[in-house]
Amino acid sequence: MGDISKDINSKFANNRIKALLNILYTANWISGFQNDFFKKYGISPQQYNILRILKGAGEPVNVQIIKDRMIERSPNATRLMDKLCAKNYIERLACDHDRRVVKIAITKEGNALLDAIPDNFNSHLLKNLTEDEAEQLSNLLDKMR
Repeated sequence: MGDISKDINSKFANNRIKALLNILYTANWISGFQNDFFKKYGISPQQYNILRILKGAGEPVNVQIIKDRMIERSPNATRLMDKLCAKNYIERLACDHDRRVVKIAITKEGNALLDAIPDNFNSHLLKNLTEDEAEQLSNLLDKMR
């Protein structure tokens, strides 16, 4: 099992500082895993998140809804969507009655890509936690926010 003190060779002033640094360290560890995992699919974790949002919506949605639902709030969401559009994973649909409004929809290719990605790709990240421990961790993180 990992120990943040040993992993970064450091001591901490108190447990709150240790916990905060452990959360940041762990978030970076998860991010690194996900970046490596999604390389073979030619997308980023943020782009995957956008595709999942669109699939879950079941209908075209505007950009602001996508930004609001993203796990990692990205100031470059438009650029991420530009890349997905260039790969034909999403499409922009102009609104008939207001040209300023654009809706985003997932394409057949986008759905096919999602179907090719296993749903449980993150499961091994939590393999050392029981269901009760995972619930406790989630509750503690909710409490922190």
